[in-house]
Amino acid sequence: MPPLLDGDHVAARRARARRVLRGRPRRPYLLRTGVQLFTLAVILVIGAQFAHWVANLEAGRIAGVRPPGVEGFLPISALLSLRQWLAGGGFSMVHPAGLVLFGLICLTALLLKKSFCAWLCPVGTLSEALARVSHLVFRRRLKLPRWLDLGLMSLKYVLLAYFLFAVFVQMTLASVALFIDSPYNRIADVKMLHFFTRMSPVTFRVLGALVLLSFVVPYFWCRYLCPYGALLGALSRFSPLKVVRSAPDCTNCGKCAAVCPSYLAVDLGATVTSPECTGCLECVTSCPAPGALEVRGPAPWRRRVRPAVFAAAVLLVFFGGIGAAKLAGRWRTGITDQEYLRRVQEMDAPKYHHARGQVPAYGPED
Repeated sequence: MPPLLDGDHVAARRARARRVLRGRPRRPYLLRTGVQLFTLAVILVIGAQFAHWVANLEAGRIAGVRPPGVEGFLPISALLSLRQWLAGGGFSMVHPAGLVLFGLICLTALLLKKSFCAWLCPVGTLSEALARVSHLVFRRRLKLPRWLDLGLMSLKYVLLAYFLFAVFVQMTLASVALFIDSPYNRIADVKMLHFFTRMSPVTFRVLGALVLLSFVVPYFWCRYLCPYGALLGALSRFSPLKVVRSAPDCTNCGKCAAVCPSYLAVDLGATVTSPECTGCLECVTSCPAPGALEVRGPAPWRRRVRPAVFAAAVLLVFFGGIGAAKLAGRWRTGITDQEYLRRVQEMDAPKYHHARGQVPAYGPED
């Protein structure tokens, strides 16, 4: 794993690289930005459609269409459905798109490193935008001291371990099934919408603090707190693709290390194997020396993978997987609009709440 760079080292390399590479075009970078903006636009459309659909339900009528993609924001429900499916309990049709998206995101990490974080994740896109604004203000990338940086970085792995332990160890298969089919989980997507549209003062302050921290310390949430990113980082260690550096072709300009959002010393190693590598390819597309830095597969297949091909593979795996799920009938929920209407009208009842993952007892009529 390439060592992390301290802030002064990064700043020095960035300054030197800027002098050497001033005016160099950034076509691959624009390609990634285009993919990010496209994905963000799709998510915003999904959010608007879902909000309109829920507003009609709250008004006592069925109108509009519920977009299944909204289930991508239900990772805990997806993790529980995965546990049930792996144990032979069947593929849950309560929030099937959530499980499909969870699986596809993990698959992209296994095949294409943490590419979801750098190319498709809306939180990653917004974090990157904040990082760019931060750089315009401070004129450099701010980074915490190494001891504090590494200590905080462990938090996301602690959170990941907590969720995995709770779902795969603490909960029995019976309790998992009970939660998946509970009244609470059946309208968890509506609850999730209300989390943002009916935000409590505490929630607002916490989110505001995270935004501020992400402005001062770029990628604060992604780097230190995101358990999803921790999982993808662990899976990405098995990815057959790696960023490989050819020492004979390297000019030691330091541009690759200077632009790395994860502060990896790409210029000091032969292969980038760190779980913090998101596959953004900033290092590869910024390298001025042909053949010095490339994405390659494992031996004996060491063929170069161009950034555009890498981007196409990310889109193919993710959106192609969604298309396959639709064809297989594993995309749209089995919950009818009529059931949603009934539940939304009574969602303030105790049975639609939970405490520490425990849902109230419910009967067949609930």
